Amino acid sequence: MPLLNKVRTATSGGSGGDTAAHSLSRLRLALTLFFALDGFLFAGWVVRIPAVKQQTGASAGDLGLALLGVSAGAVITMTLTGRLCRRYGSHVVTVTTAVLLSLSVALPALTRSPLALGLVLLVFGAAYGGINVAMNSAAVDLVAALRRPVMPSFHAAFSLGGMIGAGLGGLLAGGLSPTAHLLGLTVVGLALTAVAGPVLLRHPSPGPPPESLTAGAGDGPSGGSRRVVVVFGVIALCTAYGEGALADWGALHLEQDLGAHPGVAAAGYSVFALTMTAGRLSGTALLERLGQTRTLVAGGATAAAGMLLGALAPTVWATLLGFAVTGLGLANIFPVAVARAGAVAGPAGVATASTLGYGGMLLGPPSIGFLADWFSLPVALTTVAALAAGAAVMGYWARNAGAPRVS
Repeated sequence: MPLLNKVRTATSGGSGGDTAAHSLSRLRLALTLFFALDGFLFAGWVVRIPAVKQQTGASAGDLGLALLGVSAGAVITMTLTGRLCRRYGSHVVTVTTAVLLSLSVALPALTRSPLALGLVLLVFGAAYGGINVAMNSAAVDLVAALRRPVMPSFHAAFSLGGMIGAGLGGLLAGGLSPTAHLLGLTVVGLALTAVAGPVLLRHPSPGPPPESLTAGAGDGPSGGSRRVVVVFGVIALCTAYGEGALADWGALHLEQDLGAHPGVAAAGYSVFALTMTAGRLSGTALLERLGQTRTLVAGGATAAAGMLLGALAPTVWATLLGFAVTGLGLANIFPVAVARAGAVAGPAGVATASTLGYGGMLLGPPSIGFLADWFSLPVALTTVAALAAGAAVMGYWARNAGAPRVS
């Protein structure tokens, strides 16, 4: 019998209950650290992109092609990581990819040409995609063992790690070379992995077969399970589309269309990120009160209303308010969608939902750019509202599909 299944039984009573509860608490803390580390390392790399661009002599077009290495590596690895998690366990894969991510984050600063940059970013993207699938798979198992909807807390840790990584990187950018900064990130990443990794390795993930997950979820045959997973993957895509669009176009909308000061315009994404983090920190309580379906529907509707305000409001402050409301609305849609996909199909479901979600992050910025050329940027940004509303509708439609294993 898998370890977490034993733990789940022990938590319901008996002499092993206290030990099991302590074990689950340690697992939750260790896994939270990996989510935070993922966000921290990725944000630390992102803030040094301008400096790496300069040292490689890349043009804007060259840089764009090189950055595709991250996307290509992530998408390819995400499709394979589910199988690796089933064979070796999601905890082992999480620790392994954390080491690879920590080592590979230093590589871009060592390159001197766009081609070399693209190749090392392929490795970095592979590690990034792998750890995202593996740690989300581990989180799905832990959520089931805890019997509490704590998935948003893990994604809140990712957001907090990203904010710390970006803030620290901004402070260090003026006085520290990219090489020293990114090597420092490697040291931090390996140190945190050395602290949190043994906890995961001492408690291997259960890795139950797909049929047991399907039976536990009360779903139909495998074909039906795949359709359910795709639905939740598309819901995740709708969330990631909005996040990518606001990250790349929010500040430009404030400055170009509303005449905001550059400093105020730069605060647009910060406001969105802060409210998204706050929403995820309160996500467990929200899920316990509303349940997963109502959280999805309410979140999508809230994000749609907020983004309509953010895209069409005639003043800067109303737009900032709209961005803030959008962050609150989108906060818990991705975690819930990934959790539901994992409850239906285990690591394979997490891999599919994560890949689709990541595709939304890639799709959002260029789509907004094309639509802005054809119409206007405010009109283009309303597509974020449309997709958020679509996520709400799909969440309601799938309310009885793949019933979650937690209340």
